[in-house]
This record gives sequence, structure tokens and C-alpha cells, in this order.
Amino acid sequence: MILSRLSIINFKNIAQADLSFSPNINCFLGNNGMGKTNLLDAIYYLSFCKSYSHIADSQIIRHDEDFFMLQGYYDNNGNEEEVYCGMKKRQKKQFKRNKKEYGRLSDHIGFIPLVMVSPSDSNLILGGSDERRRFLDLVISQFDKNYLDTLIRYNKALAQRNALLKQEIKDAALYEIWEEQMSVTGEEIFKQRRSFLSTFIPVFQEFYTYISDGNETVGLSYRSHHEHGELFTQLTEVRERDRILGYSTRGSHKDELEMTLGEYPMKRIGSQGQNKTFLIALKLAQFDFLNRNGFTSPILLLDDIFDKLDSQRMERIISLVSEERFGQIFITDTNREYLDEIIRKTGHDFHLYQVIQGNIESLKEEK
Repeated sequence: MILSRLSIINFKNIAQADLSFSPNINCFLGNNGMGKTNLLDAIYYLSFCKSYSHIADSQIIRHDEDFFMLQGYYDNNGNEEEVYCGMKKRQKKQFKRNKKEYGRLSDHIGFIPLVMVSPSDSNLILGGSDERRRFLDLVISQFDKNYLDTLIRYNKALAQRNALLKQEIKDAALYEIWEEQMSVTGEEIFKQRRSFLSTFIPVFQEFYTYISDGNETVGLSYRSHHEHGELFTQLTEVRERDRILGYSTRGSHKDELEMTLGEYPMKRIGSQGQNKTFLIALKLAQFDFLNRNGFTSPILLLDDIFDKLDSQRMERIISLVSEERFGQIFITDTNREYLDEIIRKTGHDFHLYQVIQGNIESLKEEK
């Protein structure tokens, strides 16, 4: 999948931009706070119908404006696809593909596969288990529509059970309806997550080993209540305690993806460089998985990835993303030296841009 052109109006601090992109490498240079990340977020938005930073749609509209609009033109294996998104204040956003509006936004997820690496990804390591589950769900949902539908049904059943708990309802029959639904859908989610990780983890470890030059050993392990028997039985057993607490303490929404460096939790002992390497290896493994299992190559967004990395790790990452399998890449950085080094090493076609206060201008290569 190649994003050939992008039009932006009133998206965050970008008032207006009309850009044409290289099918290979696109680099955006600028100081922090200028709008480089906002540009990548606009590209992300057209893939996932929401911002990478998880902010409300109403906060995306540029200050003192009444609407925002994004329009992307893609080359999908030789076929042009137009994706449009627009929203006015206090109105529902519109999402269209080739001028036809989607009935459900979830129907769009996976059409434009995309992987983004960002400084905010540190929450995957340092944040709560919900961050790591969101990562799993995002990857799997991009290539498996049934998984996304199952996840939606599970979350609906969970919300209904929690509502009963908060109201301190005691009718067992009412609980059983939703607990049965949680058990059935949760078991499917568990199987899909476990199957995905069985192929994902070895690839992740290969990327980490390469970037770190084999100096460290890392691990990922999956923990779920489904490993301890039928969820329906477990929910029945803890129902009284859950009623006191006011929420459900068992289920797929409590699954954990444990991240380790050696034998210890990554979040406790990992240095900034090790954490960054861990995250980049995760995202490159995500890209590799989608590339092998999807219908088209994903777009890769790399936002400020070189900070906190030593020169050797940076060199190895450059070597990896220069490979043909990574397709179209969008990179941001504050230091032109890094960007020019990437360009020189790849030998691929590229476009280079300067971003200042939301204004994006094309730059020429320095000789």
C-alpha cells in the first residue's frame, strides 16, 4: 500500500497542506512541537479512524476552526483508492472510501495496514496491562475481521455485567446471560492472541538480537485467566466479590503480556536505550507479521526513533528499514544528519520536508 497524495485542513496545528509522497522514503525535519508528529498522526488517522494519541476527535480540530478534513490517495497494488475523513464541531465524523461512506468504522480497519513507532510507545513497557492488550488487539484486528467483531461482542458483554455489578443486582439469571457471552467470546480471543504470539515472539526476538548485536536476551510471555479453566465457572465463583468491588476481576480484559530483559521485568531494569530497542523490535515484528499475513505491504511511520540510541543500534535499525520488504516509510527527526545518512545508505527514491509551525515545505537534498 502506497500513500501517493495527502490533503490536510485544520488537523491539529496544520492549517492546510497538499503533499505528494515518494513510494519509498519520506523524511520530515523540524524542531519539537512544530507539527511533524501531527503529520504522521494524520496518516495514521486515515488507517484507524482515530488519533494515535487517543485524544477525542473534537480536540483534533485546529484551534478557532469549525472542522477538519483529511483526504488520502493510495496506490493499492496498481488500483487508486481515495479515503476521506471530515468532521464539524458537535457533529459525527464522516469516513468514506471512494466517496462511499462506511456503515461502521470498524469495516475500514485493516484496509490500509500501518505500523507506527512513536516516543509515546514507552507506555507499552511502563504503562498498565491495558496498553499491552491494546497493542495485541490492534495487530490482530488489522488482518482478522472476525477477531475485531469478537472483541466488540466481548466488551459489550463485559460492560453489561459491570453495569449489573454496580447496581448490586442479585438475580443470577441476568448475570449468566452476559457471563456466558464473555466466556464464549473470551475463549476465542484467548486462542487468537495465543496463536498470534506463538509466531510473533520469535520474530520479535530476532529483531531485538540483531539491533542489540546479541548483547541482551529479551522475552514476551502471555498470561490469561483462560489458562485456568472455563471463564464462565470462574465468573460465577467470583460474582459476589465482584459485586462488592463493582467490576469484573476475571476475563480477557485482564490478560497480560509480560516483557522481560534477562530474567527481570523490562520496566524495572531496562535502560532508556534498551527500552527503545525493545519497542522498535516489537513494532518491526508487527510490520513483518502484517506483511506476511496481509494482502498488501503496510505503511511504516517512524517518529523520532533515534533519540536515546547509541550509534551502533542506530546503524542497525537503518540497515533493517532499508530492506525492500519495508516498502513506503515516513520518518521524522530533529537532526538532518540522521536523515541524510538514512538516504545515503538506502539508495532509494526519497522526499525531504521541513516542518515549521504546522507549515510543511519540500527541501532539496544536501550534496
